[in-house]
Amino acid sequence: MTTTERERVLAGPREWGALVVLLLPVLLISVDMTVLSFAVPHLSSDLAPSGTQLLWIVDVYGFMIAGLLVTAGTVGDRIGRRKLLLAGATAFGLASALAAYSTSPEMLIAARALLGVAGATLMPSTLSLIRNIFHDVRQRTLAIAIWATMFSAGAALGPILGGWLLEHFWWGSVFLVALPVLALLLIFAPFLVPESRDPAPGRYDLPSAALSLVAMLLAVYGIKGLADGPSFGYGLALAAGVLVGVAFVRRQRQLETPLLDLGLFERPAFRASVLTNLLTTFAMIGALFFMTQYLQIVLGMAPLRSGLVLLPGLALAIVTGLAAVPLMRRLPMPYLLFGALLVVAAGFALMVLAGRGYGAELVMVAFVLVGGGVGLVQTITNNVIMSAVDPARAGAAAAVSETAYEVGGGLGTAVLGSLLTAVYASSLGPVSGVSGDVLSQARETLGGAVDVAGSLPTPAGSALVTAAESAFTRAVEVTSVVGALMVVAAAVQALVVLRRAAP
Repeated sequence: MTTTERERVLAGPREWGALVVLLLPVLLISVDMTVLSFAVPHLSSDLAPSGTQLLWIVDVYGFMIAGLLVTAGTVGDRIGRRKLLLAGATAFGLASALAAYSTSPEMLIAARALLGVAGATLMPSTLSLIRNIFHDVRQRTLAIAIWATMFSAGAALGPILGGWLLEHFWWGSVFLVALPVLALLLIFAPFLVPESRDPAPGRYDLPSAALSLVAMLLAVYGIKGLADGPSFGYGLALAAGVLVGVAFVRRQRQLETPLLDLGLFERPAFRASVLTNLLTTFAMIGALFFMTQYLQIVLGMAPLRSGLVLLPGLALAIVTGLAAVPLMRRLPMPYLLFGALLVVAAGFALMVLAGRGYGAELVMVAFVLVGGGVGLVQTITNNVIMSAVDPARAGAAAAVSETAYEVGGGLGTAVLGSLLTAVYASSLGPVSGVSGDVLSQARETLGGAVDVAGSLPTPAGSALVTAAESAFTRAVEVTSVVGALMVVAAAVQALVVLRRAAP
């Protein structure tokens, strides 16, 4: 490309202004995913959800997004990505208000599900619009790096903002922070963000959309239920989810214009990047789920102080996400990705020492490693994913990338959260002076155990709290081992596949 040709495709001030606008929903989604983790103890006290309901409150948002992202991406390709973004932003604001004023676990689960439906329209729109706005490879790489680091920025802002809100207001206030952000988006997007769509999108397939959502929800329902112990019904739900997922894949192979372009996965670098993206998000969101509870309940820290403990790791994720741009030009990508993933695994491995009395300092160092590694990984994998497609198919590729992010985040809480719940319940044995019925309630969640202990005589209540904290610490240690092993597996597959893939 000559200098004159490159100047014609370079983005100017309006395009960079459009990027700033498109970062707002990314910031919003990432804040929403992390801020709720800090509200878990307050939710447990006010709404008294069961362990399974608590997991659904945290997860149903991410899984509704994951189940609908591919559908939303293809809808945006057809009707216009900016139009879908604005409609989704309006719906997200209404659902946020509903969640903030929920009066029961069931109502909050429903509101979070509606938030997920609206959120699914926001994410593929942002990344596909960026792909169509920035045509120069270097500028697009930088734009995607900034986009990816906004997840970390939102994750960093979430604990601070959530901690402050929870110390001054009720837990529902964490949902209302979305409203001013959405207002800015709705005001500036029509003026700065250009509309784009696929000029030849093909026929929309509603059965495929239904199959993808049903497969996701059945599988998650089974995983969460099995956290409470072996069950034929939950096992059947999990198996049904897998079968529906297989049916979805088979249908995509038969359609002339599939909802999900499986041909993208025939490219080894694309496939490895999507899987790596999923597993690293799995690790980070799963870590946040148990680390926030450990800091607030086991170590007795206030929400704001707990957020400050995690802030260095989240802030480092922003730095490493931007640093990935020059590093990708100087170092072989497979080895850079492999090293970053091993750093994440080391952070998980450190949490195995949670019961040795190291306190909040251990959590801070562990999450610095997790956050720093994840920042690098997210920029690298998203750049590979979006560079693999032409602008017309940007919506489909963005949907795949975001599906990996949301499925990873949801599975991080569902799988690691379910494992945490199961190990905690099995580790909380008989406590002197505590009846079997009370102990069953205490085994639902750690927050529930602390609340139940408050209604018992002082000796029995103190013994229950001590036993519950010990059981939860044991669960953190076991969950950390599993998380570390999964990240190491992701590192190995990324290194092997990307070394073989053509540059």
